[in-house]
Amino acid sequence: MAYPSKEERVHHVFEKIYSKYDSMNSIISFQRHKTWRKDVMKRMDVKVGSSALDVCCGTGDWALVMAEEIGAKGEVTGLDFSENMLSIAKQKQRKLELEHVDFIQGNAMQLPFQDNSFDYVTIGFGLRNVQDYMTVLKEMYRVVKPGGKVVCLETSQPTIPIYRQLYRFYFQYIMPLLGKLIAKSKQEYAWLNESAKDFPNKNRLNQMFIEAGFTNVQVKSYTGGVAAMHMGEKEPNS
Repeated sequence: MAYPSKEERVHHVFEKIYSKYDSMNSIISFQRHKTWRKDVMKRMDVKVGSSALDVCCGTGDWALVMAEEIGAKGEVTGLDFSENMLSIAKQKQRKLELEHVDFIQGNAMQLPFQDNSFDYVTIGFGLRNVQDYMTVLKEMYRVVKPGGKVVCLETSQPTIPIYRQLYRFYFQYIMPLLGKLIAKSKQEYAWLNESAKDFPNKNRLNQMFIEAGFTNVQVKSYTGGVAAMHMGEKEPNS
């Protein structure tokens, strides 16, 4: 099936795979995505009582982890354009009884928030799925408070030759096969390979953070470079 835009194709993908998304994530990353996020949270140094936005929040895991760190006096918002993915996030929220989290439907390229609204803005494995990377980075810059942090955890490109070849083979052939066998969604998981393959490497994304206005940009690679964290700050006087 042909889609007029990347945005419509991605919407179709996540509306279809939502029920198997969490289990497939664990299988595809060999559970490493949880370890990566835990390390990122340490580096963020989230303060109790602060405010956070998780863009492209999916099934809500990162937003809910931040809510537990921030505590009941803070506020966390998770935003995603897939209502089906958000339905899973809301189920988790009810189970955890975290009332200071709000999950809303919205577009990452037009965030429905005022300037300087959040202490932290995150995006986990979602930037590669948007129509325009720079537009989203600038939107995240706009809504974070001066002195606040914007953090991206995303797939990346391994630099070690043999490791890079194994990574590409896994994403191109094994991951779509797992999608077919476990989630009955081979075409949708083939799309995730395409989005990861075309995503900027860590050096280019670092430069994009700088171009979007961020300072003190930190980059951290994980598991041989299959994923990377980029964390930038908004100047206090911005």
